[in-house]
Amino acid sequence: MRIGLLTEGGYPYVSGDARLWCDRLVHGLAQHEFDVYALSRSEHQEDEGWIPLPPNVHRVRTAPLWMAEDDEVVLGRRARRRFTEHFGELAAVLCGVPEGVPGVARSLSEGPPTSEADRFANALYGLAELARDEGGLAGALSSEAAVRTLERACRAPGAHRAAREARVPDLLAVTAHLERALRPLSLDWYEDDGLGAVDLCHAASGGTAVLPGLLARHFTGVPLMVTEYGVRLRTHYLTTPDAPPAVRSLLAAFQGRLAAEAYGRAEVVTAGNTHTRRWQERCGADREKLRTVYPGMDARPFAEVGESADRTDSDTLVWAGRVEPAKDLVSLLHAFAEVRKRQPGTRLRIVGAPAGPEGAAYLGHCRALAAQLFPDEAEGPHAAGDNPVSFEEIGGPDLPAAADAYASGAVTVLSSVVEGFPVGLAEAMLCGRATVSTDVGAVVEVIGGTGLVVPPRNPRALAEACVALLRDPERRARLGAAARARALELFTVEQNIEAFHGIYLEIVSRAPVRRVVLDGAGEPLPFSVPAEAHVPVRWTAASPRLAARSGPGWAAGRPPVRATTPVPAPEGAR
Repeated sequence: MRIGLLTEGGYPYVSGDARLWCDRLVHGLAQHEFDVYALSRSEHQEDEGWIPLPPNVHRVRTAPLWMAEDDEVVLGRRARRRFTEHFGELAAVLCGVPEGVPGVARSLSEGPPTSEADRFANALYGLAELARDEGGLAGALSSEAAVRTLERACRAPGAHRAAREARVPDLLAVTAHLERALRPLSLDWYEDDGLGAVDLCHAASGGTAVLPGLLARHFTGVPLMVTEYGVRLRTHYLTTPDAPPAVRSLLAAFQGRLAAEAYGRAEVVTAGNTHTRRWQERCGADREKLRTVYPGMDARPFAEVGESADRTDSDTLVWAGRVEPAKDLVSLLHAFAEVRKRQPGTRLRIVGAPAGPEGAAYLGHCRALAAQLFPDEAEGPHAAGDNPVSFEEIGGPDLPAAADAYASGAVTVLSSVVEGFPVGLAEAMLCGRATVSTDVGAVVEVIGGTGLVVPPRNPRALAEACVALLRDPERRARLGAAARARALELFTVEQNIEAFHGIYLEIVSRAPVRRVVLDGAGEPLPFSVPAEAHVPVRWTAASPRLAARSGPGWAAGRPPVRATTPVPAPEGAR
């Protein structure tokens, strides 16, 4: 089977989202071929290079989202009119403008009324076909004409209040975002020797990464599968609280419409947890298409700690993760102050690196708060003081690996106010540690009764749960053993790979890509695609020519294209 893996800001780059699980998936399915189509988010990410790729990755094609490439395409009068119609319809849907408003959207009065989802799809694929015909739309999407078209939609009768209040800076911001999000429309990835040659497109995230899969399905009929460990619409709401109302509203509408279109066209949509699955349903995903596939984690680094309790410090609490405001370490420090009153000898180890500049500022604030709440303690008048709270990072002599962090304490604490899938919590479970967590995101689903759960932003409840486990070693042991058993059953790499492999086979069996094989003279070759065509072996015979049985309008009349020989991926970084 040949799989087109679509990523954004992650695999195969050294850093980024969804890098680890994509790498484990590709290595775990060595019997299948992978073509990786990656969108990068920054120049720094590209400069870092790629991780070493396995032999079954036959090709990697990349495109930047952080830099607008000038396609030097100048649209003629007719093409400009088509662009204005399609982009105007797209903008009208985002602004909530009713169908057929003069001067804004296309007039569809000749046919029956269409839903907003159909209007969005028609506009999206209309822009894609225009980009295919003209060679790109990068210049048009960033032009003044695009800003003016969006402005007309915002001022049209029936537009939402937030859209009507949009000012020039808001219009420029929204247009710039749409230009970045729609850059895949201008890529040359959809030919017969590109995504048109794969058996299945697997988008490793929502948002812009889905667009190549949607276009491959639209142009060549390749089935699409979407995997999300966090819904982009939810991320948009969480990361843009201070954005102007117009920008927030219009971009939320775009993310919601794009998600609904992807869910509607995909054969299967997988979620990393039930919390994400509920968001997918809210965005329009059909329940019959939804599957829950938990993230796959490598259990081997945690096996030694999980199978032995010799390294446990019964008076230490451990928090591990990325330091950022969403983790609410302030509540944890206040809770620990209450714990110290009841268990004077208890210590707290905060293990993790700050997440960006905001995380660094937050770490400084937490250090100052810890110094204020817990003045250095000394055993005598001539001894040096020591603070019961320590801030550390993994990789030092005391904590060379993540497993050592969890092994250093009796109880692992999670104090977040926002959380998706709590990876650190699952790692602590693999280490056989009892946990105290706040009830956010997929926490309850992950622990499944093997730990204590308290409301977020409630230091007193957090302290009481920690004290209860610190005072009861037998209960800690029971919960830790149950947690490890649950993690080994649900959250390992093996179960993740097996689940995706089964879904791949299911999709290809019920929605295969029909291709016609041509002989040297260009004539159809009968009985040329036997059942064993997908057996993972290397064929030594000369490769025949492939042609889609049915294709897009722009391919009409063109001769079949000979498939190119797959180019091996580089062994290491570029």
